[in-house]
Amino acid sequence: MEHASKVRTCLWFEKGGHEAAQDYVKLVPDSRIEAVRENGQPDDPMIVEFNLAGAPMMILTGGPHYKLTPAASISVLTEDQDETDRLWDALTAKGGEPGRCGWVVDRFGVSWQIVPKRMPDLLASDDPGVVGRVSEAMMQMGKIDIAALEAAAEKEPAHG
Repeated sequence: MEHASKVRTCLWFEKGGHEAAQDYVKLVPDSRIEAVRENGQPDDPMIVEFNLAGAPMMILTGGPHYKLTPAASISVLTEDQDETDRLWDALTAKGGEPGRCGWVVDRFGVSWQIVPKRMPDLLASDDPGVVGRVSEAMMQMGKIDIAALEAAAEKEPAHG
């Protein structure tokens, strides 16, 4: 048996891991299912190995022993507002829960961070005022709004 990657992130699911992996590879471009190991459960395979845009992943459907937690999340660096909106809308559909600061929990219970590339760029500014204003704006958001972050970065501080 050949393995596509020596290291991969594993998510423990109680059930529905194969369905989740199929949804994820449709959602993120340049993704694919690499292997499915049924272990006698064709309706809900025990192991699904997949790749999300170059990041090796695995779902282990192992029953109710462990629960997913936001302490581990899938972070996606998006190119622009359109991609941010598309992912956010897809992940919050069918029972997903929007969170704050770009975080969302999908209908399977997996936490995601949907981060436009522009956000870390703005937060890396040499100007502490820009960093502060962008951080403050981000803390008020659910889905990240790139134009609002850029407006916060450009805002002149009040003089008093």
